[in-house]
Amino acid sequence: MSKVIVVGGGAAGMLAAIYAARNQNEVHLYEKNEKLGKKLFITGKGRCNITNASDMDTLFDNVVTNRKFLYSAFYAYNNYDVIDFFKEIGLETKIERGNRVFPVSDKSSDVIAALTNELKNLGVHIYYGAEVDHIAVKEHQVVGIHLKNKKEVIHADKVIVATGGLSYKTTGSTGDGYRFAKDLGHQITDLTPSLVPFNIKEDYIKELQGLSLKNIRITVNSKGKEVFSDFGEMLFTHFGVSGPVILSASSYVIPYMKNKDVTLSIDLKPALTIEQLDARIIRDFEEVINKQFKNALDSLLPKKLIPVIIKLSGIDSEKKVNLITKEERLNLVQAIKSMTLGVSSLREYNEAVITKGGISVNQINPKTMESKLISNVYFIGEVLDLDALTGGYNLQIAWSTAYAAGNAV
Repeated sequence: MSKVIVVGGGAAGMLAAIYAARNQNEVHLYEKNEKLGKKLFITGKGRCNITNASDMDTLFDNVVTNRKFLYSAFYAYNNYDVIDFFKEIGLETKIERGNRVFPVSDKSSDVIAALTNELKNLGVHIYYGAEVDHIAVKEHQVVGIHLKNKKEVIHADKVIVATGGLSYKTTGSTGDGYRFAKDLGHQITDLTPSLVPFNIKEDYIKELQGLSLKNIRITVNSKGKEVFSDFGEMLFTHFGVSGPVILSASSYVIPYMKNKDVTLSIDLKPALTIEQLDARIIRDFEEVINKQFKNALDSLLPKKLIPVIIKLSGIDSEKKVNLITKEERLNLVQAIKSMTLGVSSLREYNEAVITKGGISVNQINPKTMESKLISNVYFIGEVLDLDALTGGYNLQIAWSTAYAAGNAV
C-alpha cells in the first residue's frame, strides 16, 4: 500500500482518487475550495456533459491538440467505460443530440454527489480549503507536498496533480499546476483561452444581440486561407458571437489571431445552393411584388436579422420588390450565403471553457501520466497540453488521463 496525494478535487482529481483507492492505496485529496467539483458544477450549463458516446475515431477526431498522446489512455478507459463507471456508482445517464451524454436528472450536482459518495465509501481523506504551495522533491523523486503557509512537508509516496487550467478562475483554476510543473523542470507550452466566444469588429452586431441561429455553416478565414468550417448553432451577443460552433472554431483560430486578419463568414442557408436560394427569393418576391423590400423577407429570415441583411445587400429598404434588379437580388443572395464579419479578438479566460496549452506531453508517460523527469509525480486533465472540441470530449480527456494515473499508482 502506498500513500497517494491527489492535488485538486475537480473531475480528474476525483476520478484519480477513486481508482487509486480501489487499488488499495491510502489516498488523501487536497482541494483549495470549500467543496469539490466547482467547475464540474457549471459544465454543460449546469447539466454536465459527461462524455460523448461516439465511436473511437470520432473521439480522436475531436481532440485538437496532441491526439496521438491520448491513444493509450483512450483505449484503456474509453467513453463507454465512463458511462459504465457512473452507472456502477449510482448515476444513470442518457444520450442526446450529437451523442452528448448527460445525467438523466440533468443536474451536474448529481454527478459531483455520486463521485463524492464513492470517495467517502472508499475511505479517501478529503481536505477542504487546503491550498498546495508546491510539490516536495528529493533526488528527482517526489516526497510529498507543502501546503500554503506551512513549513512542514506532508509526506507521500506518490502525488497526482489535477489542478486544472486557467479558465473560470472563480472555480479555483488559477494555474497552480503549471507552476508546480515548471518548478520541477517541465516545459509549459503557450497558454491561451479556448472554446471561447469571438469579439466582432462591426458595430451593428449589437443590433443582433440575443439572436440564436440553428443549422448554419460558419467558415473562418485568415488572409484568404480557410482555417475552420463547420455546421451547427451560434448566438449573437453584445460583443460578438458565441454558441457551440463558434466555441469549436476558437480552438483552431488561436494561432491566426496574431495576423489581425481573421474573418467569420456565416452561411445562413447552407441547405440551399446559390441557384436554389435565388429561386426561393424569386418565389417569395412574386407573393409580395408590390411591397417595399424591407417588408419582403419575413418568411426567409429572422426579424432581427432583416435590417442587417438589407444593409449588407446594398438594396434600398424602401424600394418596391418589383423594381429590384437581378444584380441586386444576387447581392442579397450573397449577403445571406456569406454574411462576413471581422474577428477583432477572442474573449478572456473568465469566458473560456478550457485552457489551450499546458505541460508538454513529451515529458509525460502516455500510459501512466507519470512525469519523465520526476519519479512518482503524475499530471492529469486540463493541466496537460491537451484540448478538444465541445461535446463532452474535454471531460473524456480528464477521465481517461485520471484513470491512467489512478490505476498506475
